[in-house]
Amino acid sequence: MIQANNVTLRVGKKALFEDVNIKFTEGNCYGLIGANGAGKSTFLKILSGVLETTNGDVSITPGQRLSVLEQDHFKYDAYSVMDTVIMGNERLYQIMKEKDAIYAKEDFSDEDGIRASELEAEFAEMDGWDAESNAAMLLNGLGIETDLHYSQMADLNGNEKVKVLLAKALFGNPDILLLDEPTNHLDLDAIAWLEEFLINFDNTVIVVSHDRYFLNKVCTHTADIDYGKIQLYAGNYDFWYESSQLIIKQRKEANKKKEEQIKELQEFISRFSANASKSKQATSRKRALEKIELDDIRPSSRKYPYIDFRPEREIGNEVLTVEGLSKSINGEKVLDNISFIVGHDDKIALVGGNELAKTTLLQILTGEMEPDEGTYKWGVTTSQAYFPKDNTAEFDNDYTITDWLMGYSPVKDVTYVRGFLGRMLFAGEDGVKRVKVLSGGEKVRCLLSKMMISGANCLLFDEPTNHLDMEAITALNEGMKKFKGVEIFSCHDHQVVQTTANRIMEILPDGTLIDKITTYDEYLESDEMARKRTVYTSTASEEEDV
Repeated sequence: MIQANNVTLRVGKKALFEDVNIKFTEGNCYGLIGANGAGKSTFLKILSGVLETTNGDVSITPGQRLSVLEQDHFKYDAYSVMDTVIMGNERLYQIMKEKDAIYAKEDFSDEDGIRASELEAEFAEMDGWDAESNAAMLLNGLGIETDLHYSQMADLNGNEKVKVLLAKALFGNPDILLLDEPTNHLDLDAIAWLEEFLINFDNTVIVVSHDRYFLNKVCTHTADIDYGKIQLYAGNYDFWYESSQLIIKQRKEANKKKEEQIKELQEFISRFSANASKSKQATSRKRALEKIELDDIRPSSRKYPYIDFRPEREIGNEVLTVEGLSKSINGEKVLDNISFIVGHDDKIALVGGNELAKTTLLQILTGEMEPDEGTYKWGVTTSQAYFPKDNTAEFDNDYTITDWLMGYSPVKDVTYVRGFLGRMLFAGEDGVKRVKVLSGGEKVRCLLSKMMISGANCLLFDEPTNHLDMEAITALNEGMKKFKGVEIFSCHDHQVVQTTANRIMEILPDGTLIDKITTYDEYLESDEMARKRTVYTSTASEEEDV
């Protein structure tokens, strides 16, 4: 168990948290939610002891081990992948290194023998003999191939490092597990594996995530941060949303009844206060009026952008024809003889673990990259807007946000442009901010403004939910669902894929394509996914024995 007791954290004069009391108990998974800037990651740092509180404290059941998903992707570059994962249980790793040092001695003394015997006993008690196989199960489940398990961390790419750090956090059955955005940079297959792991995990989990489907799958409770307070709900994200909306509705209805009662009392008092025969009744009603208190209903700090993609032109019958596309990157074939035809009602999700292949296909279709072989042709009635995964080049300039978007606007009018920025929560003086200093989430909102203002009838997205908060993801999801045009997109958010796509394309590791007219959930239940499902199930069941 881990508990916050009267926790207050002040940053300058601002109280980020005020007298927070909350208990997280064994066997439950808590989703920590709140608007951007509400303090979700900060609260996890308080629980882990990284940040000290202004007042109050955090207590953990004596003897319990706490594990945290670390965010520094370069911290373990000097270590092997296997050693990094096993470091998740610090004591076990220390024992292993001390044992190795003793056995490496040339002058092995009696004292060394006694110490080695003590270490061996503790090592066995901590299931040390199975440490490497247990670590390998975690790595394989998250998509780190076996031939990388003994590589140096420095040799891995960014996505692979994220997976190793996640395996490190999960390793050794910790009593308390703190996960800050564990699904970031994970493909949908790895997310599915993680969901099964956490569902079968028996100890305490506290997780921050912007993935609504993930929270609904794994969470038994939801802790909502708003205005420096944390309200605990029993249930997943959808249950929290329904409950919180119901509570607000009930309070508003109660206030309405009180306001009607207040009005009646005031009218009686005003009418009969000067009437001697009614003075006692008027006095009684004054006392009753003084006792009525309206509930203080503070609006949520959450802010939802308004995302509405409106095509200027209707698409004809010919949209996109792709024939025999092949492409190799650094000697590796990522696309191999891919062919397909896109219809005017298609909303296509690119899925699977081959991240480079998905990005490559989108870059070819938008003209940013040439294929090695094959052709593609857009219909004459189509116009395209593209959301790139890497947006660095877009913002490598000294423009203000308004000037930047003006460059893409068909209408060169500041008021018109600021209307689109306002929909994406850039209000007032935000328009004069320089684009090169924007946060990741702000840059994404700028790119979405650019796509809205384009009026394109074919939208291509490469991981658009990265860096967005829950509210912006919800708004984007609604915008993609309502869009009356063609969409081709890659996205790690299960709910976005399931509710938007009517066609699934998976690019396999060998660069070939599976193409199905179906929803994502139906695809996951199809024969094509049977092999992967078997892998996930067997890996998850093995983890229960770790």
